Amino acid sequence: MATVPNRRATDEDGMIFMRRVLTLLALLLWAGGAPAQNATAPDTAAGGARATTLEDILARQKNRLKGTTQRLPDALREIEGRPVPLPDGDAGVPQLGTLGGASDPDLWRALKSGAQATPSSSTARGQLMQVLGEDWRLVRRQYLLRYGGYVLLGMAAIIVLFRLIRGKIAIRGGRSGRTIPRFSLSHRIAHWFLASVFILMGLSGLIILFGRPLLVEFLGRDLLVGRMGMDPSVIDTLKSVNSVLLSASLQGHNLFGPVFVLAWAIMVVRFMKGNFFQWADAKWILKGGGLLGGHASSHHYNFGEKTWYWMVVLIGLGMCATGLFLLFPMLSQTLVYHQAATLLHAIGAVLLIAVAMGHAYVGSIGMEGSIDSMLRGEVDENWAKEHHDLWYEEVTGKKADHANDPGGAEAQAEGAA
Repeated sequence: MATVPNRRATDEDGMIFMRRVLTLLALLLWAGGAPAQNATAPDTAAGGARATTLEDILARQKNRLKGTTQRLPDALREIEGRPVPLPDGDAGVPQLGTLGGASDPDLWRALKSGAQATPSSSTARGQLMQVLGEDWRLVRRQYLLRYGGYVLLGMAAIIVLFRLIRGKIAIRGGRSGRTIPRFSLSHRIAHWFLASVFILMGLSGLIILFGRPLLVEFLGRDLLVGRMGMDPSVIDTLKSVNSVLLSASLQGHNLFGPVFVLAWAIMVVRFMKGNFFQWADAKWILKGGGLLGGHASSHHYNFGEKTWYWMVVLIGLGMCATGLFLLFPMLSQTLVYHQAATLLHAIGAVLLIAVAMGHAYVGSIGMEGSIDSMLRGEVDENWAKEHHDLWYEEVTGKKADHANDPGGAEAQAEGAA
């Protein structure tokens, strides 16, 4: 009769077998590690590297360990000739950091503070990290884009309000049918040459400066997707459109930059005569150009036109200088100069574009008869007497009559008395 094996006895035999196997493995591991320990012991006894103890770590943490060889790299020991400040304690003995004597935050902090070394880029001038780029980016995004947009929108709002309140400035006595030469052909060519290039440069510059914030961020992300609930893929489409516009604007801006310099120089020389300030300009200011009542006399150019001319001269000079500097970056290897040039160039552009908007409005649809001077080179006599009476008297030898001006009859009577 067959016997059934005892299950409990079988389990005990298995446990005994496993104990023997584990015991054998432990003996083999101990036998293999003993020679290595014996081999390292003589080195330690002979004055080799001593194992780091808890006391050593605490001593280094308290800055009391002497003779340590862990130092900041030589390139980071000084920043612009000044030593890098070390923690309190023994001079030259840094505190224990996460990676030894100097931790990663210490190294990066020294780099961001302007540590000097020998970088691979020749434009860095020995500075390992160019941290002003972040400041430049913040100024451009948070101040230039915001307040530059406010200036342009504010000027547009002023023009609209002026049109609604004041309306078109008409010739009070109506057109006489008689004209006076005002600008020669060379004057008009110089004016329209600069105006056409300025419009091209202004539009391309605005796309470079405001293209992505308006097209992608405002129109795409905030308006179409955020408020109208359109598919987010429209943002990718607008990014592609902005890339095409930006590339074309940048190429055109760089191409016509030197042309703008030439047009600016011709305009400065051709229009300089008669644009120096005179005593009559102070009286023109006090009367607000005639808007505050009474007639505001002026010569060939009034105070507003002279101010616009000198803005074009001075700000335009800065625009030409910074533009050429950015167009030919090899003129300087100091990166901070290029960063400053981009900001100054953009600020000057915003100011000129804003004032040019007002100049274009008054010189075209805002004032009757004004555009004739730059289209035909002639103006109506009544327009000349009303806006440039002193120049009218110099050219014709006749006395300008202001009887049609508000308050002009009283002023003329007082002058006769």
